[in-house]
Amino acid sequence: MPILANVVVDLFHKGGPIMYPIAVVTVVAVCIFVERVFWWVRFATKRSVKQVDEVYEKLEAGDLAQAIALSAKSSDPVVRMIHHGLNHRHTSMQGALEVAAGQELRDAGRYLSAMDTIVTLAPLLGLLGTVTGIMGSFTSIGGSELAVEKVTGGIGEALIATAAGLGIAIGTLVPMNYFHSRLAGLKFDLEAAANNVLILAVQHGFDKATPKA
Repeated sequence: MPILANVVVDLFHKGGPIMYPIAVVTVVAVCIFVERVFWWVRFATKRSVKQVDEVYEKLEAGDLAQAIALSAKSSDPVVRMIHHGLNHRHTSMQGALEVAAGQELRDAGRYLSAMDTIVTLAPLLGLLGTVTGIMGSFTSIGGSELAVEKVTGGIGEALIATAAGLGIAIGTLVPMNYFHSRLAGLKFDLEAAANNVLILAVQHGFDKATPKA
């Protein structure tokens, strides 16, 4: 490990000044990745298909009070959305379901735009490092007896910066696409549940309930 750390530090210094913003982007990418992994792990523990089916059964039986009671303290995002819709059936059940679904999707999609920015920004920073490294190489030509070393150093700086930028982009792109797929799956589940609730509500007239006094 100490040897690997020394190699990384050595490459960092050889990569030139552009490595500092690349390092900042790397830290941000790692923090977002860790936060999202923990969020989705917690999310998986909250899902309860059984509880969703139980709420459906109560609604299908016309037992609105029991459906609301079952969904009242649930941590499942789909059940929470259903509960929000049932509680606001007096105004607009469909609107309430859409608002609740939007809140769940917003939480699930947090920081994905930042990851997308990192995927775009990291290669550009690497390209900037390439340009500055090559510029340094050309300005060193014919300047001194050590011009050859400076030229090779500039080329090395360009390659290291490019590799670092591409590595960060590739390392961020894969988990970002995975999180997007999970988000799409949640969106489908929410839409399917909302449609089922609306169909059952129409069948039993829950969507036309009299407002509470």
